[in-house]
Amino acid sequence: MAQGFLARIAGRTQQILATVISAGAANAGEIVALGPDGRLDDSVLPTGVGANTNQATASELLGAGKYVQFHDDGGAFSVRLADNSNGRAADGFVLEEVALGQPATVYPLDAVNAALTGLTVGGRYWLGTAGGVIAVPLDEADEANVNKISQYLGVAKSATELITEDDGYVVL
Repeated sequence: MAQGFLARIAGRTQQILATVISAGAANAGEIVALGPDGRLDDSVLPTGVGANTNQATASELLGAGKYVQFHDDGGAFSVRLADNSNGRAADGFVLEEVALGQPATVYPLDAVNAALTGLTVGGRYWLGTAGGVIAVPLDEADEANVNKISQYLGVAKSATELITEDDGYVVL
């Protein structure tokens, strides 16, 4: 629901609606309103204030909640699925699905990934394959895991939220 206020403009009373998403200088001096999610849109915040994210081009389809790795794709700063089986450690995660070639908003580790499903509250999770998570760490004594990545990601806050940690990773 749009919020507004009454103002006298050129001798007449008019209703002015608050700005939810800013177009920049064109919206200078306007009053801002919360968006449908009950939060301020990043576009109305000063530069340097807002979600701690990075933008990178998706070099493959990225599903919502998937853990991803930054990489050089022909000279372009890109992002692909992290995977414990092929040496792709997780640098962060995406909250929304991103198509190949589209810009992805990547959230850093040490944030809450709220786009997962099937987690057990209080359970600990590690990087799996294809950007997923697993509830049991890889066995470092198993020869089948040689050259795979063991990366602890964090603890489940709910069935859909993982509080991630940036603890680094080990190549087995």
